[in-house]
Amino acid sequence: MELLRVQTIASRSKDGVIPAMFLRSETEQPGITTVHGVKLEVPIIDFSNPEEGKVLNEIMEASKEWGMFQIVNHEIPSHVISKLQSVGKEFFELPQEEKELYAKPVGSDSVEGYGTKLQKEVNEKKGWVDHLFHIIWPPSSINYHFWPKNPPSYRETNDEYLKYLHVVVDKLFKSMSIGLGLEEQELKKAAGGDNIIHLLKINYYPPCPCPDLVLGVPPHTDMSYITILVPNEVQGLQAFRDGHWYDVQYVPNALVIHIGDQMEILSNGKYKAVLHRTRVSKEETRISWPVFLEPPPEYEVGPHPKLVNQDNPPKYKTKKYKDYAYSKLNKIPQ
Repeated sequence: MELLRVQTIASRSKDGVIPAMFLRSETEQPGITTVHGVKLEVPIIDFSNPEEGKVLNEIMEASKEWGMFQIVNHEIPSHVISKLQSVGKEFFELPQEEKELYAKPVGSDSVEGYGTKLQKEVNEKKGWVDHLFHIIWPPSSINYHFWPKNPPSYRETNDEYLKYLHVVVDKLFKSMSIGLGLEEQELKKAAGGDNIIHLLKINYYPPCPCPDLVLGVPPHTDMSYITILVPNEVQGLQAFRDGHWYDVQYVPNALVIHIGDQMEILSNGKYKAVLHRTRVSKEETRISWPVFLEPPPEYEVGPHPKLVNQDNPPKYKTKKYKDYAYSKLNKIPQ
């Protein structure tokens, strides 16, 4: 049986009719539920600011109060990001049968591979998005079967991006560690150190004739410690703030940082995972490149021991990451 991808459905929906499985209820439709005319200006942090204390405080405050922020002057060269975007876009423009060579195997417990649906949604609705997942770090966890061989520079481009990304990751963990009153290396060490999984996802949101009625990805918090996202210039990211949904201001050349569930747990609730979703465009294709920093499947995550005491008991259970992920993806209470 042929799996129908959203990209294929989009190419056949020129008459403005799309399948009912994509149509959201009025309580979810972005056309109704978005605060229009206002862009949410989440904190923008200059990573190159020589006042390290200022950068540290900004990261700490944004992680506590917003659960998301954008970093500029992050020292990942613009040509490295442009190339990452270029090879990802080229993959999704390949003939369908070639993309299917990288499809997530049926019945696989892993998320890796090319596909269309990740989360089990309560109402069985689908997001207007196709994706490609593969691990880019650590080397022992990489399965190159899911890395496209076309375009030919795909692997080299991702490796180069990762080299610069490591520097950003280290700085984020150090700042967030100090912000919790820990030594600068303690948070990363507690999160898994050099074994932290770096899972790249490419989200491909084709144009949709009814963008006000569908969602690219429904409301969620990321399961990761931290998500580092490269967007293209097409507006789509939305965050939930003060009871309302807002478009997040697109900042050229910025990296979007999300605090995820595991960081909220590890910090015993001091840092907050951000509730967000994506909308799609009528005319343009939106693509984003998040990297999810996650624990290895068997790794146990719970509140950091130094952040728990008699006055501040643990707010979350300690459990293996794979068990947490299974419960979350299947909508089972934690």
